[in-house]
Amino acid sequence: MERKTGSCLCGAVKFTAVPSKNEIDACHCGDCRKSVGGPLMSVECSDTLQIEDESAVKFYPSSDWAERGFCQTCGSNMFWRMKDKSMATVHAGMFDDVDGMTFTTEIFIDKKPDYYAFAGERKTMTGQEVFDAFMQSKDEA
Repeated sequence: MERKTGSCLCGAVKFTAVPSKNEIDACHCGDCRKSVGGPLMSVECSDTLQIEDESAVKFYPSSDWAERGFCQTCGSNMFWRMKDKSMATVHAGMFDDVDGMTFTTEIFIDKKPDYYAFAGERKTMTGQEVFDAFMQSKDEA
């Protein structure tokens, strides 16, 4: 995968990242839905997220292990990352170009409210399945 560029709505936050795969995922957990007003569409970028001027970003500690990044000027909700920076996801709309990417996975499907649904078939994972997969990948590292 090649490094992609992106920015917030006002352009104060610019970044580059290398997607781990050519895929977009949706998260239905309550924190993501509260954060963006609906399902969060994101691209996993492992540890490759590079923010041009991190002082332009406000990081909110949303859990004991992760934080969410917002532009301090326009308020664009841009990133989710592990506090140790070992893994990050970039919200899909922040990239300058997502052509060729495919919507493949929905996570925390057990938290999805009834009022919306995506058309088509894709992989789905419950919250427990997400945590189990994450713990397994940490054990293998």
